[in-house]
Amino acid sequence: MTNTLFDALFTPLSGRETALLILADGREITGDAFLRLVSRQAHALRVAGVLPGDRVAVQVAKSPEALAVYAATVGLGAVFLPLNTAYTPEEVEYFLGNATPRVFLCDPVRQAALAPVAARNGARLITLGATGGGELAELAAGQPDSFAPVARGAGDLAAILYTSGTTGRSKGAMLSHGNLLSNAQVLADLWHFTKDDVLLHALPIFHTHGLFVASNISLLTGGAMIFLPGFDADQVIGLLPRATAMMGVPTFYTRLLDDARFDRALTGHMRLFVSGSAPLLAETHREFEARTSHRILERYGMTETNMNTSNPYAGDRRAGTVGQPLPGVELRLMGEAGAVASGEVGVIEVRGPNVFQGYWQMPEKTREELRENGWFITGDLGTLDSDGYVTIVGRAKDLIISGGFNIYPKEVEMLLDELPGVLESAVIGLPHPDFGEAVFAVLTPQKGVILDTQAVLAGLRDRLARFKQPKAAIVLADLPRNTMGKVQKNLLRAEYAGWFKG
Repeated sequence: MTNTLFDALFTPLSGRETALLILADGREITGDAFLRLVSRQAHALRVAGVLPGDRVAVQVAKSPEALAVYAATVGLGAVFLPLNTAYTPEEVEYFLGNATPRVFLCDPVRQAALAPVAARNGARLITLGATGGGELAELAAGQPDSFAPVARGAGDLAAILYTSGTTGRSKGAMLSHGNLLSNAQVLADLWHFTKDDVLLHALPIFHTHGLFVASNISLLTGGAMIFLPGFDADQVIGLLPRATAMMGVPTFYTRLLDDARFDRALTGHMRLFVSGSAPLLAETHREFEARTSHRILERYGMTETNMNTSNPYAGDRRAGTVGQPLPGVELRLMGEAGAVASGEVGVIEVRGPNVFQGYWQMPEKTREELRENGWFITGDLGTLDSDGYVTIVGRAKDLIISGGFNIYPKEVEMLLDELPGVLESAVIGLPHPDFGEAVFAVLTPQKGVILDTQAVLAGLRDRLARFKQPKAAIVLADLPRNTMGKVQKNLLRAEYAGWFKG
């Protein structure tokens, strides 16, 4: 009897007396100790009624115990459902109502607010604290240190991850054992991970990046993780000398660059820095290389597919691109009339063993976005050059149509970001009485700079066709972002929707 994902990631931990997890307080958890924790939790969840195929929803702080719940759930043949710790009870209500989990784990401090939500949706609520305490620890105490994983094949569901829901209701992407394992295997090989690696892990584990990329790769290859509860620049700088690799979102790297201690001497021993979940500014890419001599490796993925493309480990890591399709992943750019020519903008579609099984309880949405022949319509707009490098130019929903002309926000943003004093920009389309939509720019200034919006817009005058130029701009201290650092343009569109209405 085999369990595809559990056997690949967790069974090899048996008997391992070297560190698997290195914690911020200096404690280390060996592979064998972690597997014994997983076993006790698996028995506890089974006592709580979890059966193969059941969903186990989890909204708890990042901790070794929280990672063990992922392993225990997969080992039981159940389906892991991690939820963003920032979700409100009202948002959690939707997820529990849609996924109907057998068990819902939450932090003890939120028990009072979430107990009625769990009860209304038929889920047993079990608490798990940030330091491992709570009802789950009580249920696990005294349980056996070993268990037999439930047989599961590559096509069986291992997890449901809900999309960020920036437009409409979040959709639950169904990910199989094969989806997750195949992607981890490809990335581990492509990025040269081995048992000798120590990954600095400061990402959340309710998201593809932190759980299915960072954690799965490290587990698969037998390395160790410096397992931090979140990103803290002092902690990261203090622990970086013990690491060989780091994965992060662009915000991690910009914050490190703001610290004078982060330099070539500190990073000289490092093998790899990976960035994802949001676009990395070309300026950040260049500044990082100048400061450390390392070129950050950017890749591209999404909830429904895990990773699709990557810049090469050994080769030309091109700033502004997300690299080439992964081995085994097909990628094409489609327009209304079919495939578009090299260099032209099209909607990115991907097909491969990484592509999800469909949306939970949403067959219509699945048919809309996942073609019968396996091609998934990502909704991202991109270009593909003659060397096979993909450049993301925006989301299809972010496309601006002004006076009948198509405008890709990324093109405008790249030019704005090059202008003096501009740190970053977000370009959106707002309702306009004459043009249907008008281009609107939201700017953030570099440190110590006071931006003159008219001067900034004047800087585009000779560089862009007039219809592409923003008709107005404002300055904000920061752009609104979600937990993974993606700019939330939907919030900007809502906030400034009346700008051109007088």
